[in-house]
Amino acid sequence: MVVWLLGLVLFALGIGLSVALHEAGHMLTAKAFGMKVRRYFIGFGPKVFSFRRGETEYGLKIIPGGGFCDIAGMTALDPVTPEEAPRAMWRYSTWKRVVVMSAGSLTHFVLGFIILYLMAVTMGLPNTDLRPIVGATACAVPTQDRVELTLPECGPNDPSPAAAAGIQEGDEIVAVNGETVSTWKDMVAKVRGLSGPNRFDVVRDGERRTVTMDVATVQRAQVEATKGSQDNRLERVGAVGISLSDSVPYSGGAALGGTLVFTGDMFAKTWEGLMNFPKKIPAVVRAIGGEDDPERPVSVVGASVIGADAAEQGIWSIFVLMLAALNFFVGVFNLLPLLPLDGGHIAVVLYERVRDALRKLRGKAPGGPVDYNKLAGVTMVFVILGGAVVLLTVTADVINPIRLPQ
Repeated sequence: MVVWLLGLVLFALGIGLSVALHEAGHMLTAKAFGMKVRRYFIGFGPKVFSFRRGETEYGLKIIPGGGFCDIAGMTALDPVTPEEAPRAMWRYSTWKRVVVMSAGSLTHFVLGFIILYLMAVTMGLPNTDLRPIVGATACAVPTQDRVELTLPECGPNDPSPAAAAGIQEGDEIVAVNGETVSTWKDMVAKVRGLSGPNRFDVVRDGERRTVTMDVATVQRAQVEATKGSQDNRLERVGAVGISLSDSVPYSGGAALGGTLVFTGDMFAKTWEGLMNFPKKIPAVVRAIGGEDDPERPVSVVGASVIGADAAEQGIWSIFVLMLAALNFFVGVFNLLPLLPLDGGHIAVVLYERVRDALRKLRGKAPGGPVDYNKLAGVTMVFVILGGAVVLLTVTADVINPIRLPQ
């Protein structure tokens, strides 16, 4: 329980750091362009403490649920003092305002990438493509339970072809008897048809080498066997005594490319998840009633519980991956062209730019800043709907949280 609570606190601290850096992104870019930044606070509610450096007040508030960066004149409707007026944000060029508004999301993307890179060089990235990378070596157990499809523990005389050939954890099998294999399924299919000494090409620390493994003949269920079925039959196949690694190890240089590819995959999955989000709302409602659905959306509370479970079970790869995924999700979500999100403000600024360009072509003067009062109704609808979804997911995560299996 102590480790679980520690994991919960660590995950919450990770989220808090992400929020702080998000707002710092807005603040630092605004200051770089010369805009007036009045306040930079982490959290909401009553103030815990604050201090002033130059023209900006920095502080912490009691509710660690977000933060804010108060830039003078974010819109033309925001009141500014005569001294602030020349440095009001809305007076600056379009590209500078877009940079400042998008800096929060860009900070999340950079932070997510750094988390994944550190994960790559320390514990490896998830083996999502099921590359034939060795997780561990063991014996080739002679017989499998044909109904439950389980393997008994190794006996003292059971052969271990992979261990005998010097295969190590992290080795990637790239060819069998000269034929290239790219997935675990391909490798297993080839090994099942072998027996006796065979040639395996493996890559270790970037170096390709060839080893000979004396493939053992064992009794295994057929590929199409179903767990729990009495109709499963055993057949004689080859086995070498290795398990699939759930991660891909990287060195410092190779980790950069691997992280870039994996980051692209996470962006694609994040966008797909956002597009499918409305379809998942019924699953959240059912979860409140007690029905489990591991594919349903979770709130920050739910993500923290999963992170705490991962810490308690020592599965730090899931803990780190959750932090990275949360950063990518917040970054992408915040860029949606909806007010009051940063993406909504960016959309307004770009609209002003395009509108004024069209007016110029027709010989007209610029139209001036958009009146945010006219958008208040749409903004309020989104705030209400967003608040309802947050309340719904938090409720589901408190009543019936998704837990990692023990």
